[in-house]
Amino acid sequence: MSDHPRVRVEPLVPSFAAAAHDWALRLGLPEHDEAAGFALQLGETGLQLQVLEAQAPGPVRVDFVEGAAAHRRQFGGGSGQMIAKAVGVQPGVRPRVLDATAGLGRDAFVLATLGCTVELIERQPLIAALLEDGLARAAQDGEVAPIAARMTLRQGNAIELMQQWAGEPPQVIYLDPMFPHRDKSALVKKEMRLFRPFVGDDLDAPALLAAALELASHRVVVKRPRKAPIIDGAKPGYSLEGKSSRYDIYPKKKLQG
Repeated sequence: MSDHPRVRVEPLVPSFAAAAHDWALRLGLPEHDEAAGFALQLGETGLQLQVLEAQAPGPVRVDFVEGAAAHRRQFGGGSGQMIAKAVGVQPGVRPRVLDATAGLGRDAFVLATLGCTVELIERQPLIAALLEDGLARAAQDGEVAPIAARMTLRQGNAIELMQQWAGEPPQVIYLDPMFPHRDKSALVKKEMRLFRPFVGDDLDAPALLAAALELASHRVVVKRPRKAPIIDGAKPGYSLEGKSSRYDIYPKKKLQG
């Protein structure tokens, strides 16, 4: 983890002052800090994180209703997508998935769109706040609400939460640890610039994998850059490779309808 970046919470319009104040209290963040490098802002379009510097890229927020998520929901290739194959979606099979490195929830949303029940864990409180806000807005949208209803968010350390798991274990655990990104897309670069100061790289990825293998009943899936080495520890049974990403699959038991 790097030196903690300074973040302030601010409403974009006065009518959101009370709700912004609530977020500041929940997250233990100041509402007035001239030296802050980041602002968590609340306005008409929800909660967003903004870098406070000249020529900064626009804010990052979670939006499951419009934009890229909507496009992928409508035109994303359905159960033929590689992530669907990786987690074991097939006719009559919609596994219960734990996404233990939820981030902005994109992959979890794809799986929920396909009919999977998905639990999400995000350890960084600011990112979890963006995700919580995005899910709350999605729950208000007639078309997206049934998908959002299949997604449940927990904020905390995924390794600890998996080790202390109570109740039925997830069939599939999905991991996408942070790594030194080489993705050149503008969106990923913008998000990485925002989040890397808060998140760093997941140096505990081997412990994450070990905890996931202990808990999952059927398989663990790890998303990696295509040419990245496998995570230290158990070896995957097989991999699915795409243009920029690879899914390493650790099977334990066959998924059946």
